[in-house]
Amino acid sequence: MSDNETIVRNFVAAWSRLDAEELLGYFTDDIVYHNMPMAPLSGMAMVRVGITTFLKDWTATRWELLNIMAAGDVVMTERVDNIEAHGKTLALPVCGIFELRGGKIAVWRDYFDMATYAKAFAG
Repeated sequence: MSDNETIVRNFVAAWSRLDAEELLGYFTDDIVYHNMPMAPLSGMAMVRVGITTFLKDWTATRWELLNIMAAGDVVMTERVDNIEAHGKTLALPVCGIFELRGGKIAVWRDYFDMATYAKAFAG
């Protein structure tokens, strides 16, 4: 297992603790985080807002890694993000691409169906 794969595995596992500051510690200062259904977030300040926005309503989450592959500085994941929020649960299929630099995540792209997420947590 590569160091980059280990970093991403640890990052995925860290989500279950719902600690934004811990999660932000995995990123470079110039992080680009792009949930593909939305506009990309660039830089630590913007990514902090994005992550804390998700986490404020989540009561629990566990990301299940189905597949992971690493080649150099790129790590690809196939996951099911199990999320509890607003008294509801969702098992969201996600494909994630991570580009690492110097032991930190510099670019993170997640591909998922936003309508599935929105419908699961609709008021």
